[in-house]
Amino acid sequence: MTADLRKRKKDTELKNAAHQETVDKEKVKKEKSYFCLKCFRWTMILALLMVTVIGVRLYRDNELVKRQEAALRTLGIEGLLLFSSLDADHDMYISPEEFRPIAEKFTGITPAFDYEEEDSLDPNGETLTVTARLQPMLMETMTKSKDGFLGITNSALSGLRNWTTPAVPNTVFFARQFKAFLPPKNKVDLGDTWWIIPSELNIFTGYLPNNRLYPPPPKGKEVLIHKLLSMFHPRPFVKTRFAPQGSVACIRAVSNFYYDIAFRIHAEFQLNEPPNFPFWFSPGQFTGHIVLSKDTSHVRYFKLFVPNNRTLNVDMEWLYGASESSNMEVDIGYLPQMELESLGPSIPSVIYDESGNVIDSQNSDGEPLEFVFEEITWESEISWEEAVKKLEVTMYPFKKVSYFPFTEAFDRAYVEKKLVHSVLLWGALDDQSC
Repeated sequence: MTADLRKRKKDTELKNAAHQETVDKEKVKKEKSYFCLKCFRWTMILALLMVTVIGVRLYRDNELVKRQEAALRTLGIEGLLLFSSLDADHDMYISPEEFRPIAEKFTGITPAFDYEEEDSLDPNGETLTVTARLQPMLMETMTKSKDGFLGITNSALSGLRNWTTPAVPNTVFFARQFKAFLPPKNKVDLGDTWWIIPSELNIFTGYLPNNRLYPPPPKGKEVLIHKLLSMFHPRPFVKTRFAPQGSVACIRAVSNFYYDIAFRIHAEFQLNEPPNFPFWFSPGQFTGHIVLSKDTSHVRYFKLFVPNNRTLNVDMEWLYGASESSNMEVDIGYLPQMELESLGPSIPSVIYDESGNVIDSQNSDGEPLEFVFEEITWESEISWEEAVKKLEVTMYPFKKVSYFPFTEAFDRAYVEKKLVHSVLLWGALDDQSC
């Protein structure tokens, strides 16, 4: 009897276990079905979103193509070039800001922009005069675009041929405008570089378009660089189309009151105007240095120039059509002189005597008063060559590897018992080895 009860209990437990297993399997099956259904729903939603996005993009692209074709029929190729050069965001509409260059050209009036850097300027602060010097490019140094070669037209090179003098020979600046060159608080060591104008190019943006004739309005620290370069030509682009892009600086020397700051700028100019197609003039670099007080109230010296110690120092590119895909010609040449230099230290706009009264800035003979400035004693400094190298490596990180002229590389390799790797650096307009 007891054995019979035990058997029945065991059978019941087995049945219950089998039932529970069946229930668990059904539950797992339902959960899998629900999960699969959920995944399917999300997949369909994502697919629908992708199809929608692609559809909207195709629709917009199609509409843009239609507007471009309509614009070409209405304006012709020269008119479309002018329109495209103003249409900075490429939406086929011209905003008031985009129309600004045309308004300035026809009215002759340049509106005063309310830049943050300009707001803090003291009208009674010190000023300095900067002069521009320019010797036009030697046309005979162009390697393949000389007169009559490859059918080069006069219109293509008209902007280059006509650019023989600075656009603005002299300009007066406030000393405090040069605060754009001041180092950040964490970059006060000698040779420690920082970006005045950081590069915006990366593997995703690639490069900026070629079919532009007018530069965008400068912002922030670009304002000073743009104003300086505008002394050479009215259409400077403070950001180049290709890398390395931007402006970089470092402290070369420091005293109790002054910085001597070395800098390097990569910028280019647009020399042509409609109906001519774009002509890009890209010096290898602008370099120079500025000696200014740490509070930017006084500028002792400023100079900016294109180095002319190599046989070629400028790159040129011009289009033969209005679109980005138009044929392009490329050449290089030599520019003897392109520089800006302060005519002297900055001086007060208003002069006060010991009692705080305003006095005349001229003496009894009508001559300007002469100011005597103290000699600067540098507490610490690095050489100009070392500062230039720091800037170069920042612009070209691959130059952390030492490079030597071709003829010197073999002697160095023999001493160090290393092989010679020869590299042609077209961007640097030089042939070097490492």
